[in-house]
Amino acid sequence: MAGDRMAKNGDTVSIHYTGKLKDNSVFDSSKDRDPLVFELGTPNIIAGFNKAVVGMKAGESKTISIPPEEGYGTYDKKLVFEVPLKNLPAGVKSGAMLRNPQGHVVAVKEINGDKAVLDANHQLAGKTLFFDIKLVHIK
Repeated sequence: MAGDRMAKNGDTVSIHYTGKLKDNSVFDSSKDRDPLVFELGTPNIIAGFNKAVVGMKAGESKTISIPPEEGYGTYDKKLVFEVPLKNLPAGVKSGAMLRNPQGHVVAVKEINGDKAVLDANHQLAGKTLFFDIKLVHIK
């Protein structure tokens, strides 16, 4: 019976989800858009999310928690560094998000005189993530 099929690595799945942090604030959701479609087991989806969907059936829902190691990684203090303010776009403010020459997003943590402190960690690095997920379709 098709409804009894369980998702496995290599399947293309459609998922509706809401991602929250420990304080219950929502950081992402597919609620008002199409479901997320991806191939299970691919590295472009965080490991903990992939693992949670394996074994689910279409129509099934669950709530999961993903530790930093299976999410966006642990927070790495080595990715926080200081640069001369003159190397950044004019008028940049603390809290701004910039793209470095390699294409990575960095956050401007603070500005101290003629220097800026940048953080190249993912915004969700070091955080446990909580997801409400519903497997819509397995292909």
